[in-house]
Amino acid sequence: MTWSEMQPLLEQACWDTLYMVGWSTLIAVVAGLPLGVLLVLTERGALLQNAVLNKVIGQVVNIARSMPFIILMVALMGFTRWMTGTTIGREAALVPLAVGAIPFFARLVETSIREVDGGLVEAVQSMGGSTWTVVRKVLVPESLPSLISGATTTIVALIGYSAMAGTVGGGGLGDLALRYGYQRFETELMWITVAILAVVISIIQFAGDYAARRLHKRGGGSGPLLLFRPLRGALPATAAAESAIETAEATRTPGTTPAAQAAKATPVTETTKATETTQATQVTKTG
Repeated sequence: MTWSEMQPLLEQACWDTLYMVGWSTLIAVVAGLPLGVLLVLTERGALLQNAVLNKVIGQVVNIARSMPFIILMVALMGFTRWMTGTTIGREAALVPLAVGAIPFFARLVETSIREVDGGLVEAVQSMGGSTWTVVRKVLVPESLPSLISGATTTIVALIGYSAMAGTVGGGGLGDLALRYGYQRFETELMWITVAILAVVISIIQFAGDYAARRLHKRGGGSGPLLLFRPLRGALPATAAAESAIETAEATRTPGTTPAAQAAKATPVTETTKATETTQATQVTKTG
């Protein structure tokens, strides 16, 4: 097979793969993010403590994650036909891809949210912040670098899933490699497909890691200080609230509390007093 024959096949397969991965990633993030947050909020001692709901959601997520993707595709064929009217093609492959990615991303979100400092949550609550305020102002912003890394991992996994979807007529690079590279012994085309997948995954992983690092560095100066300042006018001004804000600001910028400033000023005051005492002694001796 010549390059002129391979090119249109590769272009169409790449677009099919990007279509499947893009839409399934969007669905996974939209559905998996609130699901992961809910897993954290409903656990014991959390803001929306509900042991029954937490166990039910956790078991559903565990069962969905434990099922191999190739089996999941076969098991969802009836549901896929009901949703899309067919079980072949990129639209049909979206259903098992999204169903498999949602619980996967939800667990990553749960892990990311758990890493948030509990002191920040308590500070917002002390100012009268609601559960929605805690989620919107603390949990999601503070865990954003980790969430970006989780989304990157999900995209990479979905690229592998989309290649497996080609084995049941899902289209994309996996289908191209199977039909031409394996069944028609077009080894060159198969290796080109493998190289394209490797390059795409490398680019996505690099972009995700770069975005996570940038957000992590910016988080050092845009954490509680910027989160709590807008809340000063929106929530009741109490002594506990002001104390929480000062504590949060000191967490990011140590040495800015009144006690720290007084400690810094103490050596200067003592030095000044010592100098004045020495000068007075010299004047007395001279007189």
